[in-house]
Amino acid sequence: MRQIILDTETTGLDPALGHRLIEIGCLELVNRRLTRRSFHHYLNPDREIDAGAMAVHGISNEFVRDKPRFAEIVDDFLAFVSGAELVIHNAAFDIGFINHELSLLGRPAVTELCSVLDTLQMARSKHPGQKNNLDALARRYFADNRDRTYHGALLDAEILADVYLAMTGGQVGLSLGHDEDADGAGGSAGQGIRRLPANRPALPGYGVADEELAAHEARLQILDKSAGGRCLFRDIHD
Repeated sequence: MRQIILDTETTGLDPALGHRLIEIGCLELVNRRLTRRSFHHYLNPDREIDAGAMAVHGISNEFVRDKPRFAEIVDDFLAFVSGAELVIHNAAFDIGFINHELSLLGRPAVTELCSVLDTLQMARSKHPGQKNNLDALARRYFADNRDRTYHGALLDAEILADVYLAMTGGQVGLSLGHDEDADGAGGSAGQGIRRLPANRPALPGYGVADEELAAHEARLQILDKSAGGRCLFRDIHD
């Protein structure tokens, strides 16, 4: 499964009032794992940035003046996201701006090329009555350990990736007793357990890289915080 974590920054709040994109940040997830592929561009909007928007993202008119226009990067952007599921927090906002930019170029809406998952709607369902903006979710899921004086599209995409994976990190895909066997017949508990012979060859051992151990320990520390102490995994495996 290929997903694109996406965030944007804009000159203001409403494309119907002529506001434009000034930054797009995308990260690629494949089978729930971040790859090294990303897409990131600042954009010249050909208009002034509202002071209120600038206070949020810190991007100035001077900074974007020499940046490419959306028309110059649109083909690369569409090639990067095409066919993927877009994972966006408050998707209506970002999709509205992207589709506005595409319409100005006579291009089809991005929703004709991609499906969309809105993590704000997901968070409201999981945490009704609570704050569910990205800052609140980052604190709730211990994904707020980055310098975030200002919002930025790529930085927010990184935080959203952590939040999304934490929100959807439940166990999936076991389907015990319901898988099909090699002949295509449905499995059942009545077939009993198929045990391997005692004299079977030993499985080869595999080493673990230092960076993998460090990443594993970092994840366990997040689980420790969530559990308010030692997570169950440590007690089982220590």
